[in-house]
Amino acid sequence: MRVVLSTYGSRGSVEPIAGLAVRLKELGAEVRVCAPPDEEFAKRLAQVGVEMVPTGQPVRPLVTTVTPGSAAGLAQRAAELMAAQFDTVAAAAKGCDALVATGPLPATAGARSVAEKLGIRYVHVSHQPVSLPSPHRRPPARRGQPLPPDATDNRALWDLDAQIANTMFGEMLNTQRASIGLPPVDNVRDYAFTAQPWLATDPILDPWQPTDLDVVQTCAWTLTDERPLPAELVAFLDAGTPPVYVGLGSTPMRAPKDVARAAIEAIRAHSRRAVVSRGWADLALIDDQDDCFVVGEVNHQALFRRAAAVVHHGGAGTTTTATWAGAPQVVVPQGGDQPYWAGRVAELGIGAALDGPTPTAESLSATLKTALTPETRARATAVAGTIRTDGATVAAKLLLDAVSQERLPVSA
Repeated sequence: MRVVLSTYGSRGSVEPIAGLAVRLKELGAEVRVCAPPDEEFAKRLAQVGVEMVPTGQPVRPLVTTVTPGSAAGLAQRAAELMAAQFDTVAAAAKGCDALVATGPLPATAGARSVAEKLGIRYVHVSHQPVSLPSPHRRPPARRGQPLPPDATDNRALWDLDAQIANTMFGEMLNTQRASIGLPPVDNVRDYAFTAQPWLATDPILDPWQPTDLDVVQTCAWTLTDERPLPAELVAFLDAGTPPVYVGLGSTPMRAPKDVARAAIEAIRAHSRRAVVSRGWADLALIDDQDDCFVVGEVNHQALFRRAAAVVHHGGAGTTTTATWAGAPQVVVPQGGDQPYWAGRVAELGIGAALDGPTPTAESLSATLKTALTPETRARATAVAGTIRTDGATVAAKLLLDAVSQERLPVSA
């Protein structure tokens, strides 16, 4: 059986797909991953032995050069991303039995069109719940298309979101579909999502409430990271008390020096040491004192288990990893699904959330005070024991079983 996986986004989008690819291969499937051509993604997929097909433009330059929340150039980027599905992904999917897609709407709508043209099974996957229509929450605003701030009818807002998606992406999708002989679609969002999307999140961290969609929650797609920590980092960890980790993952910051200063000053206010992750925000140390250590790409699973607390942006992957590690958390959400995960961390009692995207030494110190209590540590340890790690295996078996069922001959 042959499967192609299509993703477009930052590390939080690529890492789960790598997990699914590995589990599919273990079950005997041939797998290739269409992913952005960033060097770090190519290296990661090569590490786990997965074939990568570079697709679209590199993500990091886009993320780090575009003003957060800006819609400038969005239409062109969306058109290029969608075209890559009809071109690169379509070529990679020839001869395959299934196509699994995740990422922005232009990518997944294009991917489903490719699967439709090829006559193969298509699965839409989300690694966070906030983009899936639900009467229990407002839809997230699309760039350049704010929602009425005083509106309270969530169903009406999701209907409006579908209209906005059609305005933004409908013409470009139907133009591409016409070029390969497919009829137009009148609801881009629902076409891409299907009536049965998969939700790759942990049910403890993300208790999905039933909706009109038949959502299949597989649990988060994780891989056990076997990479050793760098010797210099191990020496730092061994030389004193557990440090507080600070990292913003693939999230850029407008003033990274101010963020690093605020974080380190807050950590020092609690007489703690710090490990600072550069990330895409390019965080750096503020002085040469020996109570701080800076890292690049590193095994977060191993590092978080040795941290007194983890200060992060609230991405789905980082939140899941920190929770699995039993590390108390401080979440500094910047946008997208990050406020949702910040709220879940606070609700579960496994950490605290910053009120607003701009941290100060004072605000971080206050949230760290909560995260560093014995009570929060005990709660984080307890919740860690409930986090499932078999999501990628569950998803792989579901996909292969579904395709196998479709192949069964119809009895006379």
